Amino acid sequence: MKNNWNNKTAIITGGANGLGWATAQRLHRAGVTVVLFDTNKDALKNAELELKQDVLTYDVDVTNFEQIDKAVHDVAVRCKRIDILINAAGITGETNIKSHEVSLEDFERVWAINVKGSLATFKAVAPYMLEHRYGRVLNVASVSGKEGNAGMVSYSSSKAAVIGMTKSQGKEYAETGISINSIAPAVVRTGMVAAMPDEQVKYMTDKIPMKRCGEMEEFAAMAMFIVSAENSFTTGFTYDLTGGRAVY
Repeated sequence: MKNNWNNKTAIITGGANGLGWATAQRLHRAGVTVVLFDTNKDALKNAELELKQDVLTYDVDVTNFEQIDKAVHDVAVRCKRIDILINAAGITGETNIKSHEVSLEDFERVWAINVKGSLATFKAVAPYMLEHRYGRVLNVASVSGKEGNAGMVSYSSSKAAVIGMTKSQGKEYAETGISINSIAPAVVRTGMVAAMPDEQVKYMTDKIPMKRCGEMEEFAAMAMFIVSAENSFTTGFTYDLTGGRAVY
């Protein structure tokens, strides 16, 4: 099966920053109409200026289902179909801190964006994919969801939930033409990582056999394959992107 990116539409949450933006740029170059959901209005505006055409931007908070549903419906009307969903919106929450010191408000906020936001966006998009019996969904997880990172209980537990959700969804929709996979990166050079304490970043990088951070371009390259038409016999799977840290 050959890839044909033309006439395809991809919704990317957290699409104006970091991993979402890196993947959006690559999809756009391939001829995909990219749709960016983000709350960073300045970044959305910059994305419009840089991509110029075949891009739609929406100020959407993934913890607000009404905003998601309204935006997804508008995309479906304007683009006629939705082929790809990448759930890249996410936050780390409090880091470099032990579990008994974590505020429950912070824990709930991380889960609301990382887990509930991914499910809410899928709920809104799934009916349009089912209508055409085709879809590629990529949930951005983390190696911390496999192994747990000390000092990051909110983030690690939320990404473990994303992996579990991916496994369930992959099996539920396996006969519909919709594949649902996740990707578990180790630490990648993004603005979110740059905002973390140096000790936390060092702790994560020291665990990587390659002894370096991943690059956003490396993430985008793997993401492109996962959401491609060629990736037709894998679902419910979590792809590794860890420089050798996790090999299972």
